[in-house]
Amino acid sequence: MEFSITHRARDCGAKAGEIKTPHGSIRTPVFMPVGTQATVKAVSPEDLYEIGSSIILANTYHLYLRPGHEIIKQLGGLHPFMNWGRSILTDSGGFQVYSLSKLRTVSEKGVVFQSHIDGSRHFIGPEEAIDIQSSLGADIIMPFD
Repeated sequence: MEFSITHRARDCGAKAGEIKTPHGSIRTPVFMPVGTQATVKAVSPEDLYEIGSSIILANTYHLYLRPGHEIIKQLGGLHPFMNWGRSILTDSGGFQVYSLSKLRTVSEKGVVFQSHIDGSRHFIGPEEAIDIQSSLGADIIMPFD
């Protein structure tokens, strides 16, 4: 992966750039459609290609719980699973630490979540978050957001 600054504003600190991943170039700043569970609601991959989307965000926590990162890995990763040939960014699930505050316990080592689906308990620390995202096959992973 490469990042380069392509433009700098003269009157402020604003910049534009380009990120190159194995699945294409992303010009920044960028609008990033969110496919929480590996699909952007009400918009097909074909429509996203047509409007020029270069990257989609997928949610690690939700994909970890269902269908599971190991299943997605067995299917070849998020790109074939989503039918998406451009870049994918996965978040760490850090937002769920706040949004699911009644279903989690935080420690120095990470977070234990109680699944909102079936009540099972799951530990995710920094290493687990990176391992899960790597097995999903994302182009850009967030260690903890």
